[in-house]
Amino acid sequence: MADAMQPLPLSALAGSITPGRKGRRSGGPGVLVEEVRPSGIATIIARQGQTEALAAKVRLDLGCDLPLKPRRVDSAGVALIWAGPGRWLALAAADHVDAPFAADLETRLSGLASVMDQGHALSLLRLSGPRVRDALAKGFPIDLHPRAFGPDDAAITLVSHITAHIWQTRADPVYEVAVARSLAASFWHWLEASAAEYGLQIEGG
Repeated sequence: MADAMQPLPLSALAGSITPGRKGRRSGGPGVLVEEVRPSGIATIIARQGQTEALAAKVRLDLGCDLPLKPRRVDSAGVALIWAGPGRWLALAAADHVDAPFAADLETRLSGLASVMDQGHALSLLRLSGPRVRDALAKGFPIDLHPRAFGPDDAAITLVSHITAHIWQTRADPVYEVAVARSLAASFWHWLEASAAEYGLQIEGG
């Protein structure tokens, strides 16, 4: 229904993340970045003693297993990323039609979990390119080597004193990173400086 659709919040990086090349200009870009604008973002927190029942409900309604360790799963346009014991970040793809997303989840998971809309609270970036691991290694203290961190792995860590939630979506590799909206500009400045020597290509609008 048209009146159920919610406008996307203004990007915390508006005016900063504009398409173009940053840093080294010669050769192909080593790091590519684009802002991800899912149609919905929510935090799910299991009620005490309800994790098993919540997992069963998620399997029934969303068609995927709730990740019980630092992993990402997705099904039918919804991704669930582990965010701590009994806690998950849920993302709805940009073309997901069940809006408003958080309210829909709250109804589905009533009595099993608390659901909080994070659409105005988080910024999400997608990072790729042949030198993306080198750029991230300048600040991420976790091992992103493919033997240690691969597709659908997830982690919460600190980057330049900023809490970042990172997960890998593809093996080539492609990562997505979520940070608090209030710290998005600080994370962007770190990323821009870290990727400059490799050439940073900003994609999208």
